[in-house]
Amino acid sequence: MTSNPVLPPASSAVMPSASPAAAPSAAPSPAPSASPAAAPPPYSPAVVPTATYRLQLQPAFPFAAAERVVPHLAGLGVSHLHLSPVLEAVPGSLHGYDVTDHRSVRAELGGEAGLRALAATARAHGLGLVVDLVPNHMAASPRHNHALREVLRDGPESPYARWFDVDRSAGDGRILLPVLPARLSEVWDRLRVEDGVLRLDGQEFPLRPGTEHLPLDALLDAQWYRLGWWRLARTELGYRRFFTVSDLIGVRVEDPEVFRATHAKVLELVADGVVEGLRIDHPDGLADPQGYLERLAAETGGRCWTVVEKILTGDETLPESWPVAGTTGYDALRLVDGVLTDPEGAAELADAYREFTGRAADRGGEWEQTARRAAYEVVRHDLAAETAVLTRAAVRLCAADPALRDHAPWALRTAIEELLVRVPVYRPYRTDAARVLTPEAARGARAAFAVPEEAAAVDAVRGLVLETSGDSPEHRAFRARFAQTSSALRAKSTEDTAFYRYAPLLSANEVGGDPGKPAVGVGEFHAACARLARDWPATGTVLTTHDTKRSADVRAAIAVLAQRPAAWTELLAEASAAVPAPDPHLAWTAWQTAFGFGTPDPERIGPAVLKAVREEGLRTSWTEQDPAYERAVAEFAAAGPGRVPLRSASGAAFTLEPHVRAHADGAVLAQLTMPGVPELYQHTEREYRALVDPDNRAPYEPGPDDDRTALVRAALRLRRERPAAFGPGSSYVPLAAGGPAAAHCLAFARGGEVVTVVTRLSLRLAEAGGWRDTELVLPEGRWADVLDGVREFTGGAASELKLAELLADRPVALLARLDG
Repeated sequence: MTSNPVLPPASSAVMPSASPAAAPSAAPSPAPSASPAAAPPPYSPAVVPTATYRLQLQPAFPFAAAERVVPHLAGLGVSHLHLSPVLEAVPGSLHGYDVTDHRSVRAELGGEAGLRALAATARAHGLGLVVDLVPNHMAASPRHNHALREVLRDGPESPYARWFDVDRSAGDGRILLPVLPARLSEVWDRLRVEDGVLRLDGQEFPLRPGTEHLPLDALLDAQWYRLGWWRLARTELGYRRFFTVSDLIGVRVEDPEVFRATHAKVLELVADGVVEGLRIDHPDGLADPQGYLERLAAETGGRCWTVVEKILTGDETLPESWPVAGTTGYDALRLVDGVLTDPEGAAELADAYREFTGRAADRGGEWEQTARRAAYEVVRHDLAAETAVLTRAAVRLCAADPALRDHAPWALRTAIEELLVRVPVYRPYRTDAARVLTPEAARGARAAFAVPEEAAAVDAVRGLVLETSGDSPEHRAFRARFAQTSSALRAKSTEDTAFYRYAPLLSANEVGGDPGKPAVGVGEFHAACARLARDWPATGTVLTTHDTKRSADVRAAIAVLAQRPAAWTELLAEASAAVPAPDPHLAWTAWQTAFGFGTPDPERIGPAVLKAVREEGLRTSWTEQDPAYERAVAEFAAAGPGRVPLRSASGAAFTLEPHVRAHADGAVLAQLTMPGVPELYQHTEREYRALVDPDNRAPYEPGPDDDRTALVRAALRLRRERPAAFGPGSSYVPLAAGGPAAAHCLAFARGGEVVTVVTRLSLRLAEAGGWRDTELVLPEGRWADVLDGVREFTGGAASELKLAELLADRPVALLARLDG
């Protein structure tokens, strides 16, 4: 999932026109189709990876480049390469999520021949391929998207008309294309009809047959679409988009024919053995995630290892009925980061942050209030077009039901907004909607109405969502769109807004994270891992991805600040005195970002700081920019965080450095050995410091090994040599230390064959006097330390192991049973 900012449209390169193939028939249905009639086969992947390695493909790093690094990656010990999207995309795309043609593998990457050659080379080195699949959306570019181009040319009669989520009741019934850099009158003289298409500044639009010779004003009125100023997208858009990105249009894969047409190539690659696993991007955007996954399992025979990019919130769990191996791993990221974060220090930092920034509770002072205000802003502003679609649908449904009539459209819209902001997870599903939209949530929503009788609109909308008001196709369509809008709201208001407004400890502001509760207890970590081992043993786990706002090493450095908050406040005071910031919040976040990054680099830190203030949306934003403020931010970033070396110039920072390494290595070892299939993001086999995209998506270049590489190789080698200790059916057993520093030990055994030992909060441990007499009892047997290949230890109740001895040379240990 990638969320790009909303910016004015720009011209793009020409892609040759494509003729339709296997186009679905017309007569779209307004409601999600039912799941396949036949029960899907049991989900039983033919191959479960031992570990995956994610590569970001792009024109500067195509299949051939990936092929050249296969020997290096195979040597690390992974079993599969995980490729970013491989289907045809907008020319020059750096990420591939803007799919333009599902029928072909992207030519800029080397085409299908290049992909098959990469698969063959990978197979020769013992590796398979996992591919990132994007079912939710396509590029909304008529120049490049052949299906959209034909819909715009031929209208509702196009064989592709059922492909896209379009509400033709919006506006005048035509599809609004918010692509103009200014109002129509301001670009009128630049519009040209040439070669049977309408052109503007490098963009081109198909013409309805027979209209090409009309005068320009009549020609524009005669089209199945309406060209509009890009700013109209916020309120006037009639098609479902990805989050608030109007150049990505939602695809109706719930329709069986659309599914077949958009998945034929990928399923062919799976059937041919080229692809052994799938990562499903943004399933919460789909009308019927479970139905989609069941259909996908049916088409692959349930034999393809499949994980979903599902963000779980709080104690939310993945629906057990989904035929998948699990998630892509953001839940594991939160567990690992949280168990290595000091809760008391994090609370101290939060107090210091509030005092330093002076922010109001709902503008960054308190997490819950900040998240709620951000949700209101996004649902009423950024997602105004989406709530308008829901309101029109609710008005129609209520008007058709005598029990629901006489609710004013404004009241229904208010009820929709109030309920949406109270959804505590990314989206409700049919099986848990009542648990998500609780009576308490309804009471809170009703409080927004001054007249109690008008507050009944809340009960009407809630009934539509909970199926108590009917189950017609129109009712199912409303529920689906409400859920889809909920996921967009949560992502935009939490990840892309509130995370940038509330920032005491930036390491906690990560996808799937909870800034209001940055720490996870050891017991909570063990319980969660036990559940994964039991219920989702082949789920994905990650620490860094293409979507993380900071790489794991950057987060590790920031998280250590919670172990000594006074060191941070000292650093911040020194830095702020040297280079004042335009405002206190910017000072806090920019300097903390620089501390995590480690070395001054204005070319990388500057853009990340600018993106942060735009995402925050209080002084400037992507769509309402304040040039003076942004200029001040850029000057500050260049003179301060981009130039001043916090990590090496300050004595306070220098003392933290070994503890940063301890935290980072502990996180890596925990992730590589906990239940699930670990993924390494490109470059993370060694120390890797990267900031928010696009900084973290640079083309892959193999680098020299470092101490991290040795740790990664050792853990991955063990996973490949002892699959029974890690794969489905293996056990997870917490190991408890005893003694004065027991709380600083995180240890567990896998399958009775491997033991992981990680130091928690090493700075606090050192300040308390070290391990002293703290001991750990290993399981019965003889154990070897695979990180040094020399030391051996004896397990059993009679053989207590001193942690001061085990962890004398490094903060982590990885032991393998010798007599198993």
